[in-house]
Amino acid sequence: MTVKLDFEECLRDSPWFRAAVEEAEADVAELETHLEKVLKLCSAMLEAGRQLEGTSRAFAAGLRELAGIPRGDPLVREALEKFCDSLEQMMDSHEELQDSTQVALRRHHPHPAQGARGLREARRERARAAEALAGALQHHAEVPRRRPLEAREAAAALGGARGVARARGLDYVLQINVMQDKKKTEILQFVLALLEAQAAFFSQGHRRATSTQQYRGQLGAQLDRLVLEGARQQRDMEQRHALLLQQDLSQETVGGATGEAGPGAPPMEGYLYKRASNAFRTWSRRWFSIQSNQLVYLKRARDPPTVVVEDLRLCTVKPCPDLERRFCFEVVSPSKSCVLQADSAGQQRAWLSAVQSSIASAFSQGPPRDPPALPNPCPPPSSPPNVRGRGPGGFGGGPPESQVLETVLGLEGNGSCCDCREPAPAWASVNLGITLCIECSGIHRSLGVHFSKVRSLTLDSWEPELVKLMCELGNSTLNRIYEARVEEMGVKRPPPGCSRAQREDWIRAKYVEKKFVTGLPGGGPRPRPSRAGPASRPGSAPRGSPTPRSCHTPEPPEAEGPPSLHPGALLYWAAQHRRLPTMADALAHGADPGWVNAAEDNRTPLLQAVAANSLLACEFLLQNGASVNQSDSRGRGPLHHATVLGHTGCVPSSVLGRGGEGELGGGGTAPHSEPYVISGGGAHPKSGRFGKLNRGCLGQCPDG
Repeated sequence: MTVKLDFEECLRDSPWFRAAVEEAEADVAELETHLEKVLKLCSAMLEAGRQLEGTSRAFAAGLRELAGIPRGDPLVREALEKFCDSLEQMMDSHEELQDSTQVALRRHHPHPAQGARGLREARRERARAAEALAGALQHHAEVPRRRPLEAREAAAALGGARGVARARGLDYVLQINVMQDKKKTEILQFVLALLEAQAAFFSQGHRRATSTQQYRGQLGAQLDRLVLEGARQQRDMEQRHALLLQQDLSQETVGGATGEAGPGAPPMEGYLYKRASNAFRTWSRRWFSIQSNQLVYLKRARDPPTVVVEDLRLCTVKPCPDLERRFCFEVVSPSKSCVLQADSAGQQRAWLSAVQSSIASAFSQGPPRDPPALPNPCPPPSSPPNVRGRGPGGFGGGPPESQVLETVLGLEGNGSCCDCREPAPAWASVNLGITLCIECSGIHRSLGVHFSKVRSLTLDSWEPELVKLMCELGNSTLNRIYEARVEEMGVKRPPPGCSRAQREDWIRAKYVEKKFVTGLPGGGPRPRPSRAGPASRPGSAPRGSPTPRSCHTPEPPEAEGPPSLHPGALLYWAAQHRRLPTMADALAHGADPGWVNAAEDNRTPLLQAVAANSLLACEFLLQNGASVNQSDSRGRGPLHHATVLGHTGCVPSSVLGRGGEGELGGGGTAPHSEPYVISGGGAHPKSGRFGKLNRGCLGQCPDG
């Protein structure tokens, strides 16, 4: 026990002791004030904790109601249930912490008024005894010498008063010392109890967090897959949305089976106008369908279907050309007839064919009879052969995703990420022709599409020419260009599993700053690219218009190696000679994909690739920013040259997807020739601008 007031000093009752007593009394009063404040704050904290528990349990109950929705997603329901269980367990632990805190407060921190009351009583007793002692001392001092009896009585009274004052003073000092030491002990015991309660609370929380660690990891992986799948679905929906906006509404057909209905075929369904059989002959729009050899309609989804024809075997269908309304037809049965109206001639024909097919199927006859001929002033044009339809990922007809992954990763160097060497990459940069892991692909995507265009090898659709482009380049080829000076500079590549900051620094230095690119082929420093102006003429580049060649013409002999040119001219030369690695090298050194050779009628690398009948060179240039509308000095663009040369099979599907009908003429028509429509691998003159492009020669050009 720490003694603050000395008992010997109490007996002396010196001025210093009295000052020490006053200081101790002030400390005790201040301590009691703070303890009372802490008591109120702790009570408020406990009350707030009880409110937190109540609102948290109500929140968990609301989430459980949300998870119990019958049509809810099972994955979301399981996640909500897991979170509610964890939240309720946390609230149970919090309730135990509240109870432990309240018990510690009551046990180790009694009310301040209890200790203060005894101390104040002892101080009053000491004050009265001190006052009596002072009176006895005064009387003893005033007794004269001539009164010995009175002096003895005064001395006896003084002794008694002094004994009482000493006893009361020592009691008061004892209580002050004991109170100060007791308060310190109680405070420490209270703090220790709180620390133990908190330790138990956090230990339980850690155990519960550890128990959900595996589920959280699985949920995170599922969430990543859902995000990727959602992005793919959003892209597909946007493309579908764009296609539907461009659809010719005049040729719209009804939903369901077009021309065939009956057992085993999807039901014919769609909106039709129905004429009422009352005297007013009103028309109402209803949802009709052919199901189980019956013609029925619905007014609302929750209403039971209304049967118009019980058995289609007992009826016939015919058009109604005599009615004032257009596109009408009549379903006639022995008991009644029903007049219906479609929205267009195409829908009218489809419904007539569907009803007749259902009648034929009901009688188990052979192929259904052809519907009656109807006037069709604007028949839809038939699709030209060899034209691929647009799929979710662009133009359809590409290889399946598993085949793309197997083909691309099977190349040397593509089995690991091009940047960090992580094995089994599932992403690719289509304009660079490299494979990437998911972490590096995110950094590539952040660079922008002018540096890298990222696709998934497993989730995206791939056009055949893109797969061939990836096979033509690859990680080993690109790294020989972009990492040529790594060993010379002594730079360490980021290893697999490195941090995102390391990957980002490496990728930006490699592709944006191009720190590790060496000189151009043929020696010499890396020159700055030139956009236009006279250039060194490539060794075997033809002047003027190229000589037409078929898609099966063998490739002309090439030079031993690329000449020493600046990047734009080197790209121009490599496009003519179908050398994709050299083209990639030129772009790495800053070549402009739209570089103009003023010495050869302002021809561009893309025009040279078209002239060389190289589908892959065209695709590579377009993926790296070449413009399909950039024309030469005679106003002829790439599509015009492809038409003249008969190289229409070398026009990538990316060109078909970029333009629209009549917008791919490369800046207009030639001043001395008629515009052409590209169709079936050939060309024929036609007035107007360029029409749609046909993929007639796809897969027949020398490089595929």
